[in-house]
Amino acid sequence: MSAATTMEGAPTSKETYDAERALSKSSRPTFWEHLNTEVDPAQATGPLAAFSFMTGFIDAISFTAIFVWCGFQTGNFAQLALAIARLWEIQPSGSGHDLSFHVADRQALTSLLSFMAGSFVGRLGDRIGPHKRTWLVGSTFLQVLLTMAAALTLWKSGQGSIAAERGDPSWTNTLTFAGLAFMSASLGVQGIVGKRLNTQFGTTIVLTTIWVELFTDPRLFNLRQKVKTRDHRLVAAVALFTGAFVGRAILAQIGAAGALGVGAGIRVLITLGWIVIPGKVVSQ
Repeated sequence: MSAATTMEGAPTSKETYDAERALSKSSRPTFWEHLNTEVDPAQATGPLAAFSFMTGFIDAISFTAIFVWCGFQTGNFAQLALAIARLWEIQPSGSGHDLSFHVADRQALTSLLSFMAGSFVGRLGDRIGPHKRTWLVGSTFLQVLLTMAAALTLWKSGQGSIAAERGDPSWTNTLTFAGLAFMSASLGVQGIVGKRLNTQFGTTIVLTTIWVELFTDPRLFNLRQKVKTRDHRLVAAVALFTGAFVGRAILAQIGAAGALGVGAGIRVLITLGWIVIPGKVVSQ
């Protein structure tokens, strides 16, 4: 009698399997829940290296056409100071002061203001959470849209992609100014995303700080050891150099608009990459 009761009261192997399966499903996060988790910045080397690559890629396109860097705003800011100082100078012809706002100066101002606007978007990331996948995916996809917009405007502008000399930029009409603005804004967004992750890659935009920190690293010459502070900075520098090389090579073959189309595709891959980057380990 007791044996029968035990057999009747005990769950069958099928019931046990179904219960374990239901528990597994309930504990597995949904895709939206996964997007609301935080990535581990220490595991984000791939996307951040790709960010550095895109800095070189996009800067190569703008510099080749108009000798303006979309990402390196120190030079653009200094150029505006020179433009103001020029107002007090007598022209070489002796005919008075040059009060014109040169095309190169207008392009530098456009790039600077657009970069600032892109960086300003980072305030939204501070509200969402700078390490959350929703922010990282959304902000990188915004970079995709800005890059596509730049490609379309430059394609519609009908102007060339390679300047013959510094005084003769290839981009001079309104659509090319819009394209420059979209490119600079995309790097502004990228810069604040990289900065908030607080890694050795810095903003993924400017190498000046990285060079200083790299060559003052106390373990710079420990070549037989893996030194994260040194190695990741080297990765950033190599990635940016490679991006500039590849950007120029593609530009020479298919033009600025086509190269930006390729850049948009690369940024789509980076967007997807944020989904699979390992998350932070939650301590119990």
